[in-house]
Amino acid sequence: MAKTAEAVIKLLKKEANPQNVAMLQRFFKTGPGQYGEGDVFVGLRNPQVRAAAKENPSLPNNEIAKLVKHKVHEYRFLGLVMWMNNYNRKTTNATQRQKIYDLFMEHKQYVNGWDLVDCTVPSVVGKHLFQQDPLDKAGILTTLADSSVLWDRRIAILASFWWIRQGSLDMTIKLSNQLVNDEHDLIHKAVGWMLREAAKRDKALVEGFLDQHAATMPRTMLRYTIEKFSASERTKYMQKKKKLAEMEDESSDGEATPPKKRSRTTKKR
Repeated sequence: MAKTAEAVIKLLKKEANPQNVAMLQRFFKTGPGQYGEGDVFVGLRNPQVRAAAKENPSLPNNEIAKLVKHKVHEYRFLGLVMWMNNYNRKTTNATQRQKIYDLFMEHKQYVNGWDLVDCTVPSVVGKHLFQQDPLDKAGILTTLADSSVLWDRRIAILASFWWIRQGSLDMTIKLSNQLVNDEHDLIHKAVGWMLREAAKRDKALVEGFLDQHAATMPRTMLRYTIEKFSASERTKYMQKKKKLAEMEDESSDGEATPPKKRSRTTKKR
């Protein structure tokens, strides 16, 4: 087992395949003006990174932090998976879990990719807050959801996945209401995904959300939400959006115009 971040990276470099780099850069949108602009890849696959995390369970937090802050995407992913694994280890006590959560949140600016968020946030941030502050009285998730930083907002809605897994859906609905007019495609997909998961537990609750928002919510968000609905149900909700569009075309005074989306910026590393 490696004892430093540098040692782990040295081992992983041997497994990297440079031929994968171009594909990863396209997949994670690293071009100018894209959400992953400037991100760096070395050509590692997720199973390789997860295996390295499993093989090095004793790496100290200060060394893990070096990985999380690394410019290379796969090494950031490795560090975050290490914290996730350590947080969820049966032998980890409450004090240690609090420390890992605090470190995770202190380094959230480096959790700046949808895979980094989706793979680690639910079982670290979501799990911790569900246990410590299930009603979000401290406003941690609602504050993140209101952030100008894309990844903060995705962290907020993905954290609610842990609530869903525990059969508690109110947090997802609350955050979805907060994010329903977000302008970014990655939030549309994330909210729609969480609503789809919530509908597996309580379809009527999600239908209530759709009855209120289907006509004005982003099309991608709506499609993700109703993906598992029946054909007739999907048509019903898509027709709501179509009717609004027709009303807007006919309107000359703008009365049918839906609420404007809030301006957002994507914070870069």
